[in-house]
Amino acid sequence: MRRATVTLLGAGLVLIGALLGQFYPGSSPDPAEEPFRKLRTAYDVVQESYVESVSSDRLVRRSIEGMVEPLDEYSVYMSQDRMKEVEETFRGSFEGIGITYELINGPRGQDTIGVLSVLPEGPSAEAGLRAGDRIVQVDGNSAVGWSHREIRRRLKGPGGSSVSVGLRRPGRSTLVRTTITRGDVPLQTVETQYMIGDSTGYIRLSRFAETTHREVSDALETLNDKGMRRLIFDLRGNTGGLMSMAKKVADEFLVDDQLIVRSKSRHDEYGEARYASGEGQFERRPLIALVDEHSASASEIVAGALQDHDRALVIGRRTFGKGLIQRQFDFQDGSGLRLTVARFYTPSGRLLQRPDSSGDSLIAKVRPSARAETTDLPDSLVHRTDAGRRVIGGGGILPDRVVGRDTLQGFRHVAERRGLVRDFARRWIDARSDSLRRRWEGRKEAFVDHFTLPSSTYPAFLRFAADRGIHTSLEDSTSKEIPGGDSTEIGPEAETFPAGDVEAARSTIETLITSYVGRRLFGPALAMQFRNRVDPMLEEARRSWPTAQQWAEEYPVD
Repeated sequence: MRRATVTLLGAGLVLIGALLGQFYPGSSPDPAEEPFRKLRTAYDVVQESYVESVSSDRLVRRSIEGMVEPLDEYSVYMSQDRMKEVEETFRGSFEGIGITYELINGPRGQDTIGVLSVLPEGPSAEAGLRAGDRIVQVDGNSAVGWSHREIRRRLKGPGGSSVSVGLRRPGRSTLVRTTITRGDVPLQTVETQYMIGDSTGYIRLSRFAETTHREVSDALETLNDKGMRRLIFDLRGNTGGLMSMAKKVADEFLVDDQLIVRSKSRHDEYGEARYASGEGQFERRPLIALVDEHSASASEIVAGALQDHDRALVIGRRTFGKGLIQRQFDFQDGSGLRLTVARFYTPSGRLLQRPDSSGDSLIAKVRPSARAETTDLPDSLVHRTDAGRRVIGGGGILPDRVVGRDTLQGFRHVAERRGLVRDFARRWIDARSDSLRRRWEGRKEAFVDHFTLPSSTYPAFLRFAADRGIHTSLEDSTSKEIPGGDSTEIGPEAETFPAGDVEAARSTIETLITSYVGRRLFGPALAMQFRNRVDPMLEEARRSWPTAQQWAEEYPVD
């Protein structure tokens, strides 16, 4: 994303002049300047005649917001605070205490801050925080009921500053107090990388920031050293980021001089084509890319290039469809203006940007079926890969193999959607926190290979679900109540599921509970390994290796 700096002087006319061309009162009339004279007149009238004093900064901010309102949804004015958040996302680090958290609903309906994970060797780890702790006080003030915005405001801060917290810790009856010295916290974009068996590597990338190419390169090197012969590259949920990083990541998989992406604009300076250099680490071995409806922007650039060159088998669901280049104009007061200046096209010529109207009749023929082999489409939507395969345009990337949402295990999905698996796992782990740490802490590989839940866990989960309105014929009322559990009155959403459905979900739900145990002990990366074991897209990837192998052998297509 390109950037420019604009001086913000505080008066509406001067700002407009800085952006769109200076207006000089008294100069010869020019019809093109009439809108700016009108804006200046309106500004002066408000300042001089309105019943109350009005802030110049507020008038200018609202004027800019009004200018971009008719444009696309991604062209926006950003305040100083929002600009800082964006900068942190692109930079790949921020100053804070180094935790991930969730809001846990308490018995009185007020949320408390539950620590999901603690950055190893980060500020909170050094202060003794653990996953599973609940932050109930910050600098002597109750933190119960705080919003996400308030939490970020209180916990983030400049490096070297400190914040005192009061913690409720599972197994402890008294409040744990500690002081955290804030520091630089890296935002890893490679969420996890590991080997599935002896030959398959797996990398999950969450976004594209300044550190992304280095992280992906390091992950590939690590997996290569472990004997990786094929790779699953997971871009699900990746909402994008820096285009420069998308180009470098795609370059790791494509041979020399293959087009990665082309941009087009009414301004020549924004229209360009970007090509691979041929210096990647993984250019010819089997590759599968996973995408979903949350994959956007930079992740779509990568997926589109890999698909158009027949380099990777793309599996999942149609991506979001955000194919815009934006330029950021920075004002001297720390705010900024982000404008769309060009659009992205894949190597085969597909426009990544989805149509503005969801009711477009041409797109309606593609999106409901979501199948790459769709027929009877207008020529404008059908494109060809290097090997001559049909790929479909119309916004976003339509995968080669579509995996719809799994609706076969209704009980499992209702349990997950209502947060029952998560809430049960939290209570189950809290009741055994000390014993779990004594047995498994520092034994990550042993945990992956040997941890199993007691046989009583699933019946306990069913009772937990029944207390919350999800009934089954397998409920066991004779087993012990789960420690820390609390009953909830059955609401209007009570449902009943047949025994076959409930039993079919058992293995999956037990694996998901185990993933929460792994997250508590070893962090979110390990939790993802367990969740991937029951992921329908990973199942499809395992079945699709023969095709990916064939494509790798034929790549590059002459």
